[in-house]
Amino acid sequence: MAPDAPSPDADPLRAQSPRREPTPAEIRRWRKYLADERVEGSIYLTLAKRRDGEERQILLGLARAEARHEEHWATLLGEHARKTARPSFSRVMLRFMARNFGSVFVLALAQRAEGSSPYDNDADATAQMAADELVHEEVVRGLAVRGRNRLSGNFRAAVFGANDGLVSNLALVMGIGAAGVSSALVLFAGVAGLLAGALSMAAGEYVSVRSQRELLTASQPTQVTLIAAPDLDLQANELVLVYRARGMSREAAEHRAAERLGTFSCDCDPSLSLQPEVPETAGDEHEALGSAIGAAASSFCFFASGALIPILPYLFGMGGLPALLLALVLVGVALMLTGGVVGLLSGASPAKRGFRQLAIGLGAAGVTYALGLLFGGNIG
Repeated sequence: MAPDAPSPDADPLRAQSPRREPTPAEIRRWRKYLADERVEGSIYLTLAKRRDGEERQILLGLARAEARHEEHWATLLGEHARKTARPSFSRVMLRFMARNFGSVFVLALAQRAEGSSPYDNDADATAQMAADELVHEEVVRGLAVRGRNRLSGNFRAAVFGANDGLVSNLALVMGIGAAGVSSALVLFAGVAGLLAGALSMAAGEYVSVRSQRELLTASQPTQVTLIAAPDLDLQANELVLVYRARGMSREAAEHRAAERLGTFSCDCDPSLSLQPEVPETAGDEHEALGSAIGAAASSFCFFASGALIPILPYLFGMGGLPALLLALVLVGVALMLTGGVVGLLSGASPAKRGFRQLAIGLGAAGVTYALGLLFGGNIG
């Protein structure tokens, strides 16, 4: 924004005139804004390089908007813009993730960064810039939703499966350990819990996927109508009943049957004609399912990977209270990570979801530990 030709969209009450010598506090704040805008622009440019088509154009548009904001702060700073400031840690981390990892998590975090812009309460930012940031949050939210929808279901299953293993086996180990039994028995119980839970998860996933595939197969229309059509009674025309049973109206069913039989004696709407490229078996599209064995193996590995962590201290020869405390620490870190991932996938705060997962896991462990202390004296 040039000082002698301000933008018509700028708010003169909010935009600070660049002709006045800025105070040291203003210089520090503007330099910080300038550094953050430069980093944000580079983040969107980096993400755009990994995308094509519409998403690439959207990301490039966001980068151009950040460049306009950058120019605003550089104009206000004047000669003071020559000295750069350190951008915020969160922006630096976002840039690192954009350069080295996928865009799903970067966009989820960028969405939160755009939603916490300080421009709305800063008199030196124009009203247009504050509005830009609000709109950017919605744009990034839309892109993040696309990424979440593309995210593999196996990845989601990995996060939730590992989390189940963490909580269930930690609770088991804490309960058995509090009972005062030997470390070998705690380790045995932990391994048994790992195998029992993982096998149960695998069996449940196998049955679930297999049953769903069988249900979809049973619901899918067959080509039997094409085989039987030449021998059908044209007057009774049972083919109409087939199509009506599939949910068509009488008019649409009669037209489809006449088309299949090669005669259009009925007076129907021509728009009901079956397009040549649409097969008769086409119905509601279902989400592609993987193999039942593959789903079972994945569930087994995901659960086992989480359930292994609580018994690691015992595998390395530790025992007693130190082993329980170390198991708590290891599982706590893992729960924070899985909770943070769940938060990112759902568009919520990673820290808040991480602490929620931690509270749930430690709560379950606390209950079983108390039960172990209560009934431990009766074991043996």
